[in-house]
Amino acid sequence: MMKVRIRFLGGVGTVTGSKYLVEVDGYRILVDCGLFQGYKQLRLRNWASLPVDPATIDVVILSHAHLDHSGYLPVLIRNGFSGEVVCSSGTRDLCAILLSDSGFLQERGAALANRYGYTRHHPARPLYTQLEGEAALSRFRPIEFGHSERLNKGIEVRLDPAGHILGAALVSLHIGGRKLVFSGDLGRLDCPLMLPPTPIRDADYLVVESTYGGRLHGSKDPEDILAEIITRTASRGGMVLIPAFAVGRAQLLLFHLRRLKDAKRIPNLPIFLDSPMAINASEIFCAHPDEHRLNAFEAKATCGVAHYVRDVEESEGLNHSRMPTVIISASGMASGGRVLHHIKHFAPDSRNTILFTGYQAGGTRGSAMVDGAERVKIFGEYVPVRAEVINLDMLSAHADHDEIMSWLSYLKRPPRTTFVSHGEPQASDALRHAIEEGLEWPCVVPEYGEECLLE
Repeated sequence: MMKVRIRFLGGVGTVTGSKYLVEVDGYRILVDCGLFQGYKQLRLRNWASLPVDPATIDVVILSHAHLDHSGYLPVLIRNGFSGEVVCSSGTRDLCAILLSDSGFLQERGAALANRYGYTRHHPARPLYTQLEGEAALSRFRPIEFGHSERLNKGIEVRLDPAGHILGAALVSLHIGGRKLVFSGDLGRLDCPLMLPPTPIRDADYLVVESTYGGRLHGSKDPEDILAEIITRTASRGGMVLIPAFAVGRAQLLLFHLRRLKDAKRIPNLPIFLDSPMAINASEIFCAHPDEHRLNAFEAKATCGVAHYVRDVEESEGLNHSRMPTVIISASGMASGGRVLHHIKHFAPDSRNTILFTGYQAGGTRGSAMVDGAERVKIFGEYVPVRAEVINLDMLSAHADHDEIMSWLSYLKRPPRTTFVSHGEPQASDALRHAIEEGLEWPCVVPEYGEECLLE
């Protein structure tokens, strides 16, 4: 019988840095390869040596393209990983823009820190460069949803749609008669854009996310709330700034804004999509019609509701507009990108609204602002926050507590062990309790670095 071990190298005790090392008789599979984000003590893990030598990892499997699941790949490769990266075609296409942009932003951030001196490191340096991000794509091998692919040691991998974003997958590993399933990030059951996560009927071992463990998104119609916020802000002459994840959330916002404009439920004000990455992601969204609910006409109309802002000069010009405007800009937790320049400009004015649209990890600017911070640090300076700050978590691309439990109920028999991951401690424990009490399954919330033998 093959010895199978799983080691939790990220995505435990936090919603970032997802990395799960599966070892089968010396053959090493890394499921997800994400960046740690948020609190400084988490971000420092990106700079520390990985607890396992990257050169000994044989293959990486990505559940989806978000940087908390893919963004460490350039470092892994630079430090010795030489294998393939297996994923869906949608994930490959999105990583082509995400990894390049991540490297670019890190280079730019280091350059600004060195120029203006707001760093304790002399000189500040990027975690990886844009070229390293782009070079990682040569390792990618996309596979089709619903088809099993053989790896080594008789191991088979299968990807099925998870519904979270374009290309997001449930990862199933078949190892010597045992089935190990990773949920990745589960999507919503009733998302107007993405299909629901695929029902899984059986698993010997299950690793399930818990981002919204113990919490519900609520039943309010997001279009009602968006219409009220935009109308109210415009009436006082303010701007609506929406920090949004470039992949997934930006496209969902465009969908709702198009419907509101078509129904004349919001003023006829300009809408700008100020994120080259979100623009590229929107174009990729339209190029994958089989992976979402919209037909070709609806997808084109959705992505066409906003004016695309590609160059830096035009982006800077938005800060000097005197008319009410909606600006969608990345990143969703205000951790980097063009949105920081807009927050620095718009946050001090009480006429404006800064509208967050989903989960804000602890330690991020988004989390601080949603929790009522009176000032936030941007580019080494503290910026006062007088604008109205709102978070619409019903726009989250993550399944909430009840939706996760509903997805789990599809399993016909209890897994031998269910590992609850990818959540803040309170959320993971809430889901663990619900699984143990409601489903009566054996359940574990693993610690960082913990290793478990799968009997």
